Amino acid sequence: MPEKQDTEYKSSWHDDYLEWVCCFANSPHGGRLYIGMDDDGNVVGLKNYKKDVVDIPNKIRSKIGITTEVNLLEKDGKYYIEIVVPRYATAVSIDGRYYCRSGSVKHELTGAALNEFLLERGGNTWDDMIEPDATFDDIDEATVRKFIRGAEEKGRMPDVHGLSVPEFLDKLRLTKKGKLKRAAVVLFGKDPGAFYPNTFVKIGKFEDDDYTIRFHEVVDGNIIQILDGVLAQIHHKFLVRSISFDGMERIETPEYPTAALREMLLNSLIHRKYMGTFTQIRVYDDKLFVWNAGGLPDEVTMPQLMTSHSSYPRNPTLAGACFLGGLVDAWGSGIEKIIASCKAAGLPPPEFEERGGGFMVTLHSDKPSEGRLQSMGLNARQVKAVFHLREKGKITSAEYRAMHDIAESTALRDLEGLISKNVIRKHGEGKSTHYSLSFDGNRGQMGGK
Repeated sequence: MPEKQDTEYKSSWHDDYLEWVCCFANSPHGGRLYIGMDDDGNVVGLKNYKKDVVDIPNKIRSKIGITTEVNLLEKDGKYYIEIVVPRYATAVSIDGRYYCRSGSVKHELTGAALNEFLLERGGNTWDDMIEPDATFDDIDEATVRKFIRGAEEKGRMPDVHGLSVPEFLDKLRLTKKGKLKRAAVVLFGKDPGAFYPNTFVKIGKFEDDDYTIRFHEVVDGNIIQILDGVLAQIHHKFLVRSISFDGMERIETPEYPTAALREMLLNSLIHRKYMGTFTQIRVYDDKLFVWNAGGLPDEVTMPQLMTSHSSYPRNPTLAGACFLGGLVDAWGSGIEKIIASCKAAGLPPPEFEERGGGFMVTLHSDKPSEGRLQSMGLNARQVKAVFHLREKGKITSAEYRAMHDIAESTALRDLEGLISKNVIRKHGEGKSTHYSLSFDGNRGQMGGK
């Protein structure tokens, strides 16, 4: 059997492999280390198996200070050793160093990753720790009052009227013995960045090549200020609103549903790893994604994320306060809201993935970019027609010929090509024939077959 997340094979014993034992002891589900097997899980046997089966458990106890199950096994006359390492609730180290496994790779925990690991193994979370340098003068009272109004509207915090800021924060469990917790600073602070770097959100508008940036903005402040600031920047500077009219009433429809954007941003701010890097939003002509540091909790798999699931917030104190304030409705329902709002807007299904030590949500537009249209094999005339259809809604063969000053046969060939790629649909016959954009909602993409 090949190596996997909780299994490692070694052809012979070396004391360096004690690091693997330490790694499995710190991993979510423990692990098994096999000595006397090749990388494919084939038994190659051990020459000194009698000595190894005695020495290995002694070395584990003396160097790491834990007890493991060490079994001597045999197959086809060849002996090998199985070391079964349970997950330890406390942090385990060897020579003062801590190791953990990511995928199939063992790595040493250092810096912010080590701090977070030690907090978690100590039964603490980053957001619930006291910030010794913060005082109530560092809290923005206007943000607190806005939060209180939201809490009163939702009816989740009765009897908050007339409370002072310290009393209100204590009711939210954002203080301890008169001291502010970190969650209070990032949620209500005047300048959270003065205490913790990378609390800001960076928004960039990118070309299709994924590295050429047209322009960008940075939104800083506490969570409430960032939520309002980012949504304002996205709607007024980064995205296009389609215009339609219902009689005399002008109707502006956002490119992506505000409910989905708000939920994506809230998730990234509440569940992010605050000892990691800043939250990033990348906007393209035909997609948008939000990325935050910190992947899924160990208790939730990606398939489970797509269905109703329990919530295991990285920052439970912060998440609890945001629930009481009406910022989020129920733990574990954010993903379902994003999916539902995209479906209601007629957009392709959103994508969710763990990437680069973080979590990313991608929304796709039903209006592909010029680069995407070209990649589908459309010529310059056809691309121009698609953008015309976006604005006008329909086009006739005569209009297509006039737009490009081409012969009827060329126009019909271009239009048939767009139909075959499921970019447009044909309506009517004869003089009433016209064409409109096609969107395959079942496949969630233009150009599907």
